[in-house]
Amino acid sequence: MVSLNGSRSAADGTAVPMTPEDLVESALAAVAAGAGEVLVHPRTPCGRESLSPRVVGPLLEALRDAGLGAASGPGAHAETASGLGAYTEAGAGPGAHAGAGADARAGAGAKARAGAGAEARSASTARAGSGAGGETDTGAGAGARARAGVGAGAAGGSGLGVSVGVLAGVGAESGVAERLARVRSWVVLPDRAVVRFAEPGARELAELLLERGVGVDAEVPVGGAPGPLGRFLAWPVRSHPLVRLVLELPSADPGSIAGMRWLPPVPVLLFGREEAAWPVLRLAALRGTGARIGVGDVLRLPDGRAARSNAELVAAATRARREATAASR
Repeated sequence: MVSLNGSRSAADGTAVPMTPEDLVESALAAVAAGAGEVLVHPRTPCGRESLSPRVVGPLLEALRDAGLGAASGPGAHAETASGLGAYTEAGAGPGAHAGAGADARAGAGAKARAGAGAEARSASTARAGSGAGGETDTGAGAGARARAGVGAGAAGGSGLGVSVGVLAGVGAESGVAERLARVRSWVVLPDRAVVRFAEPGARELAELLLERGVGVDAEVPVGGAPGPLGRFLAWPVRSHPLVRLVLELPSADPGSIAGMRWLPPVPVLLFGREEAAWPVLRLAALRGTGARIGVGDVLRLPDGRAARSNAELVAAATRARREATAASR
């Protein structure tokens, strides 16, 4: 996954895309470099984060007009590894496969399958990135890319096979009731939305998104107060097929996730910010989970040089993942 802008501003440098046009261009370049999912913080023209349908809708439409987003509508998404390195197969019915038959190897090389009906495969297979440098094998006609779709009627499309997510956080709307009202008012829906379980009203917001068919990335910080993780574990809907656990790690200390083996069998994505970004990405590669990178999380490459773009970060993430997995063999 590539985090296109995060909480950055123009003051953070030219690598940060600010306008909808810049975000579309940055997203396409990141996908070409290997990103399989896109996360964006919608903003008003003055740079303020917003959940207004007048801001979210046009941005999502611009991204989809460029070929991004789920062909099968809200809820379709690129799968990441279930748990910490486990293999999972999830579908809308027994033996179902994604789109026109996709085996999605998401995040850092872990496998998952997403289903949307009876099993079907086509003769031709294309590859698209999933996660930070992962791969997706799709069979959606001659050379076309398909989406790993979850939901009735999902099928392979002619788009780029990349889901689009937004952050639904207090930075955009501080009040719980106001945030819920904004999400209810959305006319154009994202494929996924990040819900921070450290913020008030997280469960209500996540359940509303699921009701609307939007996948939920439940973001939980690790190493701080136990409240956010406890709220996620106590959430009765945590095993919903559209829910993914996103763990923010302060460092790549394996001990920080050593006790996570007892977590419920849900897809997991690991990420870090700033100095922790690259070590955590390598840890994700070793653990077989999804990973996230982008100027929303880090502005520098592994060698310390300033990144010129999201695409440069994604390309570096692909190399770092390969090096980490090769070194572990």
